[in-house]
Formats: sequence, C-alpha cells, structure tokens
Amino acid sequence: MNKKELRDKYKRLRSNLSSQEIEDMSMDIANRLLQLPIWEKSYYHIFLPILKQKEINTEFILNILLGKDKNVIVPKSNFEDNSLENILLTDNTVLKLNLWGIPEPTDGIPIPEEKIDVVFIPLFAFDQYGNRVGYGKGFYDKFLAKCKPETIKVGLSFFEPEKEIGTVIDTDIRLDLCVTPLETHYFKN
Repeated sequence: MNKKELRDKYKRLRSNLSSQEIEDMSMDIANRLLQLPIWEKSYYHIFLPILKQKEINTEFILNILLGKDKNVIVPKSNFEDNSLENILLTDNTVLKLNLWGIPEPTDGIPIPEEKIDVVFIPLFAFDQYGNRVGYGKGFYDKFLAKCKPETIKVGLSFFEPEKEIGTVIDTDIRLDLCVTPLETHYFKN
C-alpha cells in the first residue's frame, strides 16, 4: 500500500479505538519502553498527543522522563515551512492547543536539534524496514535530518508493522525501533 492508503486505513483503525483501549495500549507502550536501554541519555524529544486524532497518550512516557529527571523537549509547529521548534519543558512552560488541536508551548527555551539524544515519533503506520507514515507534511523528517546521526529514533504505534510501505522517498528518515503494545521492533539502518 502507498502512504495515502495506509494513512486512511490507520485513521479508520484509530477512530474505532475506545478511550479505554487508547489508555491501556498507551500504558503498555510506556511499560515496554522502560525495558529499553535508552534511559542513560539526557535530552528526550516527545510529542504531545492530538486527542481528536486518537494518538497515543504520551503522558505515561512524560511521567517516566520527569521521574528520571531528564530534559524533556516538546515540539512547536511552524506550518509556514513545516518545521518544528524544540522547546525545553519546564515547570513554567505554558501549553496551548494550536489551530490543529496540537498541545504546544507558547514560548520557552529553544533546544538545538544536535543536543537531542532520543526522539519519540508519532505515526500512523510503519513497516518491517523502519519506514513510517505520518501526517504527510514532513515535519519529523525535516527535524530528524538535523539531529545528530546517533540520535535514537523511536516510533510509537498502537498497531503492528505493515510488510512494506510502497511510496518511500529519499527524504524519509527511518526509525531505529518502534514500540507497540505487544512488541518492540528493531531496524537496521
């Protein structure tokens, strides 16, 4: 399937999930993440979920990061050039929903991409090679291209991988691993 077909398929699948299923699977993903050897790092980028899109509730992961006293970075979207600004989450950070329902910091301390060690990445679907399907605007591909090569790219998905995404292009950045409620999938990049 191509990206558009996969995006449509997984939008439908997510729309059928109940609030309880989303909470349970989000907790399973967070618990699975705890088993990974990624917690010695310092700077972690995490997306805040778009509730109307039934995205993974990253609050559980956020609580782990804060409990481990990590530097948490949250994105702020620029829809003029489809880029992300990375803002350090502090006790004083004010979050507000943007026009698309994305919780974002209103202002704060920007963190350069090259400081970020681990990125938790939203997606609709992924394949057995680590390719992913997002919303199609390229925000994360542009952002990940600016990160250091050793930055760990962790996809988060409610669903298991597709065999192959048919419309991968050169600017698509592959995942290093993807965590689902049932399994952690590792990819050779």
